[in-house]
Amino acid sequence: MLIERGEQLAQLRRNLQSCEKHRIGHVALVTGPVGMGKTQLLETFGKWADSTGARVLTAAGSRAEQGLPFGVLGQLLHGARLAGCDTTRVEKLMAEAADAIPTAEARWAAADELPAEGPMWPPLLRDVFATLLELVDRGPLVLVVDDLQHADATSLHCLLYVTRRLHHAPIMVLLSETSTLRPANSLFHAELGSRPRLSHLTLPPLTVDSVTQLLQERDGEPGGAGSSEVVQEAQRLRHMTGGNPLLVQALVGEPHRREEEGGPAPLPRVGDAFGRAVLHSLYRHEPEARKVARALAVLDRPVSQELLGQLLGLLPASVTSALRVLHSSGLVDTDRLRHPRILHAVLSDTPTEIRQWLHERAAKTLHEYGAESSVVAGHLVASGLTGEEWVAPVLQDAAEHALSAGRPDLTVAYLRLGCEAGTDEERRKALTSMLVSARWQVNPLAANGDLDRLVRSAKTDGYPVSAAVAAVPYLLWQGRAEEAAEAVAAGPEAKAGETAGPKDGRLQAMRLLVSLSHPDFLVSARKSQGLWSKAATAAHSVSPLLQAVSVLGSALLPTDEVDSTAAAEQFLQRHHLDRGDRGMLVAPLLALLYAGRADRVVAWCGILLGRPETRHTPAWRGVVRSIRAEAALRLGDLPEAEQDARAALEDLPAPAWGVAVGGPLGTLISCATEAGRHAEAERWLAEPVQTGMFRTPVGAHYLIARGSHHLSTGRHQAASSDFQRCGAMMRGWNLEATGLVPWRLELARVQIALGNRTHAAQLLREQLHVPHGLDERTRGRALHLLASTAAPDHRRKLLSKAVELFQSCGDRRGLARALADTNQALRQSGGGERTRHFVFRADDAAKGPDAVPWVRQAPEQQGNPRAAEDGDRDDVLSEAELRVAVLAARGQTNRQISDALFITVSTVEQHLTRTYRKLNVRQRTDLPSWLLAMDDHQPREVQDKVS
Repeated sequence: MLIERGEQLAQLRRNLQSCEKHRIGHVALVTGPVGMGKTQLLETFGKWADSTGARVLTAAGSRAEQGLPFGVLGQLLHGARLAGCDTTRVEKLMAEAADAIPTAEARWAAADELPAEGPMWPPLLRDVFATLLELVDRGPLVLVVDDLQHADATSLHCLLYVTRRLHHAPIMVLLSETSTLRPANSLFHAELGSRPRLSHLTLPPLTVDSVTQLLQERDGEPGGAGSSEVVQEAQRLRHMTGGNPLLVQALVGEPHRREEEGGPAPLPRVGDAFGRAVLHSLYRHEPEARKVARALAVLDRPVSQELLGQLLGLLPASVTSALRVLHSSGLVDTDRLRHPRILHAVLSDTPTEIRQWLHERAAKTLHEYGAESSVVAGHLVASGLTGEEWVAPVLQDAAEHALSAGRPDLTVAYLRLGCEAGTDEERRKALTSMLVSARWQVNPLAANGDLDRLVRSAKTDGYPVSAAVAAVPYLLWQGRAEEAAEAVAAGPEAKAGETAGPKDGRLQAMRLLVSLSHPDFLVSARKSQGLWSKAATAAHSVSPLLQAVSVLGSALLPTDEVDSTAAAEQFLQRHHLDRGDRGMLVAPLLALLYAGRADRVVAWCGILLGRPETRHTPAWRGVVRSIRAEAALRLGDLPEAEQDARAALEDLPAPAWGVAVGGPLGTLISCATEAGRHAEAERWLAEPVQTGMFRTPVGAHYLIARGSHHLSTGRHQAASSDFQRCGAMMRGWNLEATGLVPWRLELARVQIALGNRTHAAQLLREQLHVPHGLDERTRGRALHLLASTAAPDHRRKLLSKAVELFQSCGDRRGLARALADTNQALRQSGGGERTRHFVFRADDAAKGPDAVPWVRQAPEQQGNPRAAEDGDRDDVLSEAELRVAVLAARGQTNRQISDALFITVSTVEQHLTRTYRKLNVRQRTDLPSWLLAMDDHQPREVQDKVS
């Protein structure tokens, strides 16, 4: 398809018509970069000329035949012979002239260097022109020569002879030439330019309108301006190809595909139509241009022409020329390949050994030019270069930057090569330490071998602080608490750290971490609360690592001196954007969770998971998802909790979790149990766990989940055993943070199920009187359970308080349970059908597929609980009455209610009169306390106004 070449085609047609009319010759030269449609234009014009009765002879230059004398002329004479001319004499003279050319080197000489001397040349030139004139007698003659830049020198001499004698011969000479690195056939062009009847046509790139036309033709919608989507697609293709018709048509011919927002579309397989077009264009350039294109593909970044020349060993002028022709053909945009798909095509065609050599040259050259270590390191890894002194420091520096930027995958590649680079022992230890951290973030199982080497080396050196800090978190993850405790207690620095203040951050943080994560070890570190508790709220006087662990300690060992919630929020706000150790952010997240702020945990986890680097850190991503899953469970959002916990186990398989596997497994067991999917809970319980897990708080979390499953399936003894074991662990550790595991509350559930309400009430009162750290959710659950052991009058008060607490902490499932039980208590006290709308509130709080086991309705309500909502009954509050009643229960005056709901005071009085009658009360102070929790029955603007 010839697009946007109508003007040039019309010009050529006028030239031929002028030749025929005035019986005078004409020369036309068509120029342009590779792929601009020159050949297509010549073929289209040739077909048209032939259809008008003209005689058309065609030839094409070729790089492979450039040293063949009279190669192009021979093609033209072959066409003449087919047209009926006798070319025998001319061909004989051509053979003699070819033999007279002295050397093989002369055959490759340019037209301005090859001497056309010898007795055979004059008769040859005359006979060539005479042969062509024989064809003119039958009509206009058109000589078409494509790829003139590759024509042999002898043929060019003959063509010049013909062009000098066109004054009275209707012969049109049509030539096409592609842009090259260096001007080709300068003397030929100089003489050709002196011809009075010469047309020079340059083919420009396609415009957006032309690409739009191509897209419309493809989609079967020719004509018109094109829709905005088509124009947008045309602009994308134009930018991607520089308007090169060869590349554009390859893209247009592909199945319709769009690049996703936020990133390029996936690269297609090698050998696709566009890739073939790129290589077709590339191989029609000189070898120097291919070298430059390959170097740009390997570098994949803007570089100076000087650097590019040094990398390839080319003169700057050669690089400039190569970039010029590559840019004109649409492959290069300024100083880099125009599009990733072009880069992909060029790299796929580059032999492995050449690519490796280019990477090695790039590493050396970029290092000499002072490029960033990460850039140089990428080329070092690709080339495998290790034999020079500067390699190891560059790789170490690049690894540190990659690790802090959340790219442990790159870090591992840098460090592996760095360890092979013949480094000194001290540097090798540092690299091994970093390698453990990087490999753990990708796959904890892959870090085991490096961790063992690091531990052996640290033991030999007496456990310096750097080695202990590097090894301890991963030893704890694997359940190797004895080795972790030894690491932080063995070195001379550790002895000083036992009495040091908070400014001695790293080692003290590790000691506290061991004590909190495996509470059987280093008990003294946990009990020396005065040494670290102030670090939780210190602004800048301690290391972030010590502050993070101290925040967690203040949540697990709560006191009046430290507000762990505020400290955790402040730490996350200050450090969540840091490019350093992200693992320390786990501690404040857990602190918020154990302090009862599951809502803030969900919010912060969303922020952290939204960071781009989490794509490359499966371990970190899995841990954050596991924490968010437990937080969602505590907010009553079972679907979200299950989704996050499953995703955490997809990020890391269960064996890779070490002793932390109880986190996501415990959440999944709880979700399945709460939803009544007991067979699924059994499958999760069948997953193997390390015995060392039960020496950690994560093990306590798992025991609570397992015990709850036993209780829901009627295995009271097994449930009691798990809860009691959990309680023994917590008492032994002296960890009474109820947000961690409120084991007394869970044990009370067993006693209630067994009918031992007195014992249950005792456990619940103990739970309510735990000093410090009793979060709203735990208090609400305790009061809710305690209500089931209390007398009817006291039960309603306890349930009302539980409703308030669940509403405050955001636990929808707990709220649904408490509302449903409040409804039941009201019915038992004689409320009857007057509380039906309260069931609706409980049902709303427990929306979702897992709500049924939690909303206990009266038998007559279970079929269609909302059946009477819209009915006009004397014992059911209407929606309008309910809104007024909620505000009245909160102490609002009639005028305030009128302003909030945009109704008249008279209407408020009428609603209240009907409400008092339906609820059997005399005044607003007698309105039920459960109305205080009913925010959802108020419009948002009313809620805002009231608040």
